[in-house]
Amino acid sequence: MASKALLALFLPLALVFLSCLAEAQLKLGFYEETCPHVEDIVREEMTEILKVAPSLAGPLLRMHFHDCFVRGCDGSVLLDSTKGNVAEKDAPPNKSLRGFGSIERVKAKVEKACPNTVSCADILALIARDAVWLSKGPSWPVWLGRRDGRESHAAETKQLPPPKASLPQLIAMFAVKGLDLKDLVVLSGGHTLGTSHCNSFSDRLYNFTGKDNLYDVDPALDKQYITKLRNRCSLTDNTTLVEMDPGSYKTFDTSYYNYVKKRRGLFHSDAALLANDFTKAYVERHASGLYAAEFFQDYSDSIIKMGNVEVLTGYDQGEIRKKCYIVN
Repeated sequence: MASKALLALFLPLALVFLSCLAEAQLKLGFYEETCPHVEDIVREEMTEILKVAPSLAGPLLRMHFHDCFVRGCDGSVLLDSTKGNVAEKDAPPNKSLRGFGSIERVKAKVEKACPNTVSCADILALIARDAVWLSKGPSWPVWLGRRDGRESHAAETKQLPPPKASLPQLIAMFAVKGLDLKDLVVLSGGHTLGTSHCNSFSDRLYNFTGKDNLYDVDPALDKQYITKLRNRCSLTDNTTLVEMDPGSYKTFDTSYYNYVKKRRGLFHSDAALLANDFTKAYVERHASGLYAAEFFQDYSDSIIKMGNVEVLTGYDQGEIRKKCYIVN
Protein backbone atom coordinates (compact mmCIF):
# COMPACT_ATOMS: atom_id res chain seq x y z
CA MET A 1 0.00 0.00 0.00
CA ALA A 2 2.87 2.36 0.82
CA SER A 3 4.45 1.81 -2.59
CA LYS A 4 1.15 2.59 -4.31
CA ALA A 5 0.83 5.79 -2.29
CA LEU A 6 4.33 6.83 -3.24
CA LEU A 7 3.59 6.08 -6.90
CA ALA A 8 0.44 8.18 -6.76
CA LEU A 9 2.46 11.01 -5.23
CA PHE A 10 5.42 10.97 -7.56
CA LEU A 11 3.83 10.04 -10.92
CA PRO A 12 2.28 13.50 -11.50
CA LEU A 13 5.59 15.12 -10.55
CA ALA A 14 7.44 12.86 -12.98
CA LEU A 15 5.02 13.78 -15.76
CA VAL A 16 5.54 17.48 -15.10
CA PHE A 17 9.31 16.96 -15.12
CA LEU A 18 9.18 15.12 -18.44
CA SER A 19 6.95 17.80 -19.92
CA CYS A 20 9.36 20.53 -18.82
CA LEU A 21 12.29 18.51 -20.14
CA ALA A 22 10.61 18.18 -23.53
CA GLU A 23 9.92 21.92 -23.63
CA ALA A 24 13.56 22.60 -22.82
CA GLN A 25 14.62 20.41 -25.76
CA LEU A 26 12.31 22.23 -28.17
CA LYS A 27 12.89 25.91 -28.81
CA LEU A 28 11.58 28.93 -30.63
CA GLY A 29 13.46 29.71 -33.82
CA PHE A 30 14.82 26.17 -34.06
CA TYR A 31 15.15 26.46 -37.85
CA GLU A 32 16.42 30.02 -37.81
CA GLU A 33 19.64 29.03 -39.58
CA THR A 34 18.64 25.84 -41.42
CA CYS A 35 15.19 26.89 -42.74
CA PRO A 36 14.51 30.49 -41.71
CA HIS A 37 11.32 30.92 -43.75
CA VAL A 38 9.59 27.66 -42.75
CA GLU A 39 6.77 29.37 -40.84
CA ASP A 40 6.10 31.72 -43.75
CA ILE A 41 6.00 28.79 -46.18
CA VAL A 42 3.53 26.88 -44.01
CA ARG A 43 1.29 29.91 -43.50
CA GLU A 44 1.23 30.78 -47.20
CA GLU A 45 0.22 27.24 -48.13
CA MET A 46 -2.37 27.05 -45.38
CA THR A 47 -3.86 30.35 -46.51
CA GLU A 48 -4.33 28.93 -50.01
CA ILE A 49 -5.66 25.58 -48.73
CA LEU A 50 -8.26 27.11 -46.40
CA LYS A 51 -9.27 29.69 -48.98
CA VAL A 52 -10.51 26.80 -51.11
CA ALA A 53 -11.60 24.44 -48.30
CA PRO A 54 -12.19 26.36 -45.04
CA SER A 55 -13.88 23.33 -43.48
CA LEU A 56 -10.46 21.62 -43.30
CA ALA A 57 -9.37 23.81 -40.39
CA GLY A 58 -11.12 21.62 -37.82
CA PRO A 59 -9.80 18.29 -39.16
CA LEU A 60 -6.22 19.62 -39.36
CA LEU A 61 -6.39 20.88 -35.77
CA ARG A 62 -7.84 17.54 -34.69
CA MET A 63 -5.01 15.69 -36.44
CA HIS A 64 -2.43 17.46 -34.27
CA PHE A 65 -4.39 16.44 -31.16
CA HIS A 66 -4.59 12.83 -32.32
CA ASP A 67 -0.90 12.80 -33.11
CA CYS A 68 0.18 14.08 -29.69
CA PHE A 69 -1.97 11.66 -27.69
CA VAL A 70 -0.37 8.59 -29.29
CA ARG A 71 3.42 8.25 -28.99
CA GLY A 72 3.63 11.98 -28.40
CA CYS A 73 3.85 14.63 -31.11
CA ASP A 74 5.98 12.60 -33.53
CA GLY A 75 3.93 12.55 -36.74
CA SER A 76 3.01 8.88 -36.26
CA VAL A 77 -0.64 9.59 -37.17
CA LEU A 78 0.54 10.50 -40.69
CA LEU A 79 2.17 7.15 -41.52
CA ASP A 80 0.46 4.72 -43.89
CA SER A 81 -0.20 1.11 -42.98
CA THR A 82 2.20 -1.48 -44.36
CA LYS A 83 1.80 -5.12 -45.28
CA GLY A 84 2.69 -6.25 -41.78
CA ASN A 85 1.24 -3.41 -39.75
CA VAL A 86 -2.01 -1.45 -39.40
CA ALA A 87 -1.09 2.17 -38.69
CA GLU A 88 -2.86 4.70 -36.46
CA LYS A 89 -4.63 6.42 -39.36
CA ASP A 90 -6.50 3.18 -40.15
CA ALA A 91 -7.71 2.59 -36.59
CA PRO A 92 -11.42 3.29 -35.93
CA PRO A 93 -10.83 6.58 -34.02
CA ASN A 94 -8.83 7.99 -36.95
CA LYS A 95 -10.77 6.78 -39.96
CA SER A 96 -12.72 10.04 -39.99
CA LEU A 97 -9.57 12.19 -40.07
CA ARG A 98 -9.22 14.40 -43.15
CA GLY A 99 -6.50 16.59 -44.55
CA PHE A 100 -3.62 14.18 -45.12
CA GLY A 101 -3.23 15.49 -48.65
CA SER A 102 -2.87 19.02 -47.30
CA ILE A 103 -0.10 17.87 -44.96
CA GLU A 104 1.79 16.37 -47.91
CA ARG A 105 1.26 19.52 -49.95
CA VAL A 106 2.78 21.70 -47.24
CA LYS A 107 5.59 19.21 -46.61
CA ALA A 108 6.50 19.20 -50.32
CA LYS A 109 6.80 23.00 -50.30
CA VAL A 110 9.00 22.92 -47.22
CA GLU A 111 11.16 20.12 -48.68
CA LYS A 112 11.69 22.13 -51.85
CA ALA A 113 12.98 25.08 -49.83
CA CYS A 114 14.84 23.13 -47.15
CA PRO A 115 15.48 19.46 -48.03
CA ASN A 116 15.75 16.93 -45.19
CA THR A 117 15.45 19.63 -42.54
CA VAL A 118 11.94 20.11 -41.09
CA SER A 119 10.06 17.22 -39.49
CA CYS A 120 6.48 16.30 -40.33
CA ALA A 121 5.69 16.57 -36.61
CA ASP A 122 6.82 20.22 -36.60
CA ILE A 123 4.91 20.94 -39.80
CA LEU A 124 1.76 19.46 -38.28
CA ALA A 125 2.16 21.65 -35.18
CA LEU A 126 2.55 24.74 -37.39
CA ILE A 127 -0.41 23.74 -39.56
CA ALA A 128 -2.63 23.36 -36.46
CA ARG A 129 -1.63 26.83 -35.26
CA ASP A 130 -2.32 28.40 -38.65
CA ALA A 131 -5.61 26.52 -39.05
CA VAL A 132 -6.83 28.20 -35.86
CA TRP A 133 -5.41 31.64 -36.69
CA LEU A 134 -6.87 31.61 -40.21
CA SER A 135 -10.24 30.72 -38.65
CA LYS A 136 -10.17 33.98 -36.65
CA GLY A 137 -8.70 32.35 -33.57
CA PRO A 138 -5.48 33.05 -31.68
CA SER A 139 -1.94 32.57 -32.89
CA TRP A 140 0.81 31.29 -30.61
CA PRO A 141 4.56 30.70 -30.73
CA VAL A 142 5.29 27.12 -31.80
CA TRP A 143 8.29 25.51 -30.13
CA LEU A 144 10.11 23.47 -32.76
CA GLY A 145 12.69 20.73 -33.00
CA ARG A 146 10.51 17.61 -33.00
CA ARG A 147 11.76 14.54 -34.81
CA ASP A 148 9.51 12.11 -36.68
CA GLY A 149 8.80 8.69 -35.22
CA ARG A 150 9.32 5.52 -37.24
CA GLU A 151 6.42 3.52 -35.80
CA SER A 152 2.65 3.75 -35.93
CA HIS A 153 0.30 1.10 -34.56
CA ALA A 154 -3.49 1.08 -34.67
CA ALA A 155 -3.75 -0.66 -31.30
CA GLU A 156 -2.16 2.33 -29.57
CA THR A 157 -5.04 4.65 -30.49
CA LYS A 158 -6.79 3.41 -27.36
CA GLN A 159 -4.92 6.32 -25.72
CA LEU A 160 -7.15 8.78 -27.61
CA PRO A 161 -9.95 10.24 -25.45
CA PRO A 162 -13.13 8.86 -27.07
CA PRO A 163 -16.27 10.97 -27.60
CA LYS A 164 -18.14 8.63 -25.24
CA ALA A 165 -15.72 9.14 -22.34
CA SER A 166 -16.89 10.14 -18.86
CA LEU A 167 -15.18 12.95 -16.98
CA PRO A 168 -13.10 10.60 -14.75
CA GLN A 169 -11.91 8.79 -17.88
CA LEU A 170 -11.01 12.08 -19.57
CA ILE A 171 -9.16 13.36 -16.52
CA ALA A 172 -7.10 10.16 -16.32
CA MET A 173 -6.27 10.13 -20.04
CA PHE A 174 -5.19 13.77 -20.00
CA ALA A 175 -3.17 13.31 -16.81
CA VAL A 176 -1.11 10.53 -18.40
CA LYS A 177 0.01 13.12 -20.97
CA GLY A 178 0.82 15.70 -18.29
CA LEU A 179 -2.32 17.72 -19.02
CA ASP A 180 -4.56 18.92 -16.18
CA LEU A 181 -8.25 19.69 -15.69
CA LYS A 182 -7.94 23.20 -17.11
CA ASP A 183 -6.17 21.86 -20.21
CA LEU A 184 -9.06 19.42 -20.64
CA VAL A 185 -11.82 22.02 -20.63
CA VAL A 186 -9.76 24.51 -22.66
CA LEU A 187 -8.70 22.06 -25.38
CA SER A 188 -12.30 20.82 -25.60
CA GLY A 189 -13.00 24.32 -26.90
CA GLY A 190 -11.33 23.21 -30.12
CA HIS A 191 -14.68 21.59 -30.91
CA THR A 192 -15.73 25.04 -32.06
CA LEU A 193 -14.17 24.01 -35.39
CA GLY A 194 -15.32 21.13 -37.54
CA THR A 195 -17.98 18.46 -37.86
CA SER A 196 -18.69 14.96 -36.59
CA HIS A 197 -20.23 11.85 -38.06
CA CYS A 198 -23.59 10.84 -36.58
CA ASN A 199 -22.29 7.53 -35.28
CA SER A 200 -20.04 9.36 -32.81
CA PHE A 201 -23.08 10.47 -30.79
CA SER A 202 -26.15 8.60 -32.13
CA ASP A 203 -26.25 6.38 -29.02
CA ARG A 204 -27.44 9.49 -27.19
CA LEU A 205 -30.43 9.74 -29.56
CA TYR A 206 -31.59 6.13 -29.74
CA ASN A 207 -31.76 3.18 -27.33
CA PHE A 208 -29.61 4.98 -24.79
CA THR A 209 -30.08 2.30 -22.12
CA GLY A 210 -31.15 -0.48 -24.49
CA LYS A 211 -34.91 -0.14 -23.96
CA ASP A 212 -35.54 0.25 -27.70
CA ASN A 213 -38.17 2.97 -27.56
CA LEU A 214 -38.36 6.59 -28.71
CA TYR A 215 -38.03 7.93 -25.17
CA ASP A 216 -34.80 6.07 -24.40
CA VAL A 217 -32.45 9.00 -24.91
CA ASP A 218 -29.59 10.60 -23.01
CA PRO A 219 -31.17 12.83 -20.34
CA ALA A 220 -28.03 15.00 -20.39
CA LEU A 221 -28.88 16.15 -23.93
CA ASP A 222 -31.44 18.90 -24.52
CA LYS A 223 -34.74 17.37 -25.69
CA GLN A 224 -35.37 19.87 -28.45
CA TYR A 225 -31.85 19.33 -29.74
CA ILE A 226 -32.44 15.57 -29.73
CA THR A 227 -35.39 16.08 -32.08
CA LYS A 228 -33.29 18.26 -34.35
CA LEU A 229 -30.44 15.76 -34.43
CA ARG A 230 -32.78 12.85 -35.10
CA ASN A 231 -33.95 14.65 -38.24
CA ARG A 232 -30.34 14.49 -39.43
CA CYS A 233 -29.13 11.17 -38.06
CA SER A 234 -30.57 7.68 -38.07
CA LEU A 235 -29.36 5.03 -35.64
CA THR A 236 -27.13 3.39 -38.26
CA ASP A 237 -25.97 6.53 -40.09
CA ASN A 238 -22.16 6.69 -40.32
CA THR A 239 -21.82 9.12 -43.22
CA THR A 240 -23.80 12.29 -42.39
CA LEU A 241 -21.76 15.13 -40.93
CA VAL A 242 -23.13 17.43 -38.21
CA GLU A 243 -21.54 20.73 -37.13
CA MET A 244 -20.07 20.54 -33.64
CA ASP A 245 -20.64 24.27 -33.19
CA PRO A 246 -23.68 24.99 -35.41
CA GLY A 247 -23.53 28.23 -37.35
CA SER A 248 -19.93 28.84 -36.34
CA TYR A 249 -18.06 25.64 -37.22
CA LYS A 250 -15.61 27.43 -39.52
CA THR A 251 -14.82 30.14 -36.97
CA PHE A 252 -12.71 29.68 -33.85
CA ASP A 253 -14.66 31.37 -31.06
CA THR A 254 -16.30 30.69 -27.69
CA SER A 255 -19.75 29.73 -28.96
CA TYR A 256 -18.99 26.03 -28.40
CA TYR A 257 -19.23 26.68 -24.66
CA ASN A 258 -22.65 28.24 -25.09
CA TYR A 259 -23.88 25.03 -26.72
CA VAL A 260 -22.39 22.92 -23.93
CA LYS A 261 -24.02 25.15 -21.31
CA LYS A 262 -27.41 24.66 -23.03
CA ARG A 263 -26.80 20.87 -22.97
CA ARG A 264 -26.33 20.84 -26.73
CA GLY A 265 -22.77 19.55 -26.95
CA LEU A 266 -22.74 16.59 -29.33
CA PHE A 267 -20.60 14.16 -27.36
CA HIS A 268 -20.69 12.54 -23.95
CA SER A 269 -17.30 14.17 -23.42
CA ASP A 270 -18.88 17.60 -24.04
CA ALA A 271 -21.70 16.95 -21.58
CA ALA A 272 -19.15 15.67 -19.06
CA LEU A 273 -17.76 19.19 -18.71
CA LEU A 274 -20.89 20.07 -16.72
CA ALA A 275 -20.22 17.27 -14.21
CA ASN A 276 -17.39 19.06 -12.40
CA ASP A 277 -17.50 22.38 -10.54
CA PHE A 278 -14.31 23.74 -12.14
CA THR A 279 -15.06 22.74 -15.74
CA LYS A 280 -18.70 23.79 -15.41
CA ALA A 281 -17.66 27.23 -14.16
CA TYR A 282 -15.24 27.57 -17.08
CA VAL A 283 -17.97 26.59 -19.55
CA GLU A 284 -20.43 29.07 -18.06
CA ARG A 285 -17.92 31.92 -18.00
CA HIS A 286 -17.02 31.51 -21.65
CA ALA A 287 -20.56 30.74 -22.77
CA SER A 288 -21.20 34.44 -22.23
CA GLY A 289 -18.88 35.35 -25.10
CA LEU A 290 -17.45 38.21 -23.04
CA TYR A 291 -14.01 36.76 -22.45
CA ALA A 292 -12.78 35.70 -25.88
CA ALA A 293 -9.29 37.15 -25.33
CA GLU A 294 -8.97 35.18 -22.10
CA PHE A 295 -10.02 31.94 -23.80
CA PHE A 296 -7.66 32.60 -26.69
CA GLN A 297 -4.76 32.96 -24.25
CA ASP A 298 -5.81 29.84 -22.34
CA TYR A 299 -6.08 27.88 -25.56
CA SER A 300 -2.66 29.05 -26.70
CA ASP A 301 -1.12 28.02 -23.37
CA SER A 302 -2.76 24.58 -23.37
CA ILE A 303 -2.00 23.68 -26.97
CA ILE A 304 1.64 24.72 -26.55
CA LYS A 305 1.73 22.38 -23.55
CA MET A 306 0.08 19.58 -25.53
CA GLY A 307 2.47 20.11 -28.44
CA ASN A 308 5.40 19.32 -26.14
CA VAL A 309 4.08 15.92 -25.04
CA GLU A 310 6.61 13.07 -25.32
CA VAL A 311 8.44 14.62 -28.25
CA LEU A 312 11.46 13.08 -29.94
CA THR A 313 14.40 15.47 -30.14
CA GLY A 314 18.08 15.36 -31.01
CA TYR A 315 19.84 13.53 -33.81
CA ASP A 316 19.77 10.23 -31.93
CA GLN A 317 15.95 10.07 -31.91
CA GLY A 318 13.59 9.53 -34.82
CA GLU A 319 14.26 11.00 -38.25
CA ILE A 320 13.25 13.79 -40.63
CA ARG A 321 10.90 12.12 -43.12
CA LYS A 322 11.03 13.25 -46.74
CA LYS A 323 7.37 12.28 -47.14
CA CYS A 324 5.08 12.27 -44.14
CA TYR A 325 3.23 9.06 -45.00
CA ILE A 326 6.27 6.77 -45.13
CA VAL A 327 9.48 6.33 -43.16
CA ASN A 328 12.73 7.04 -44.97
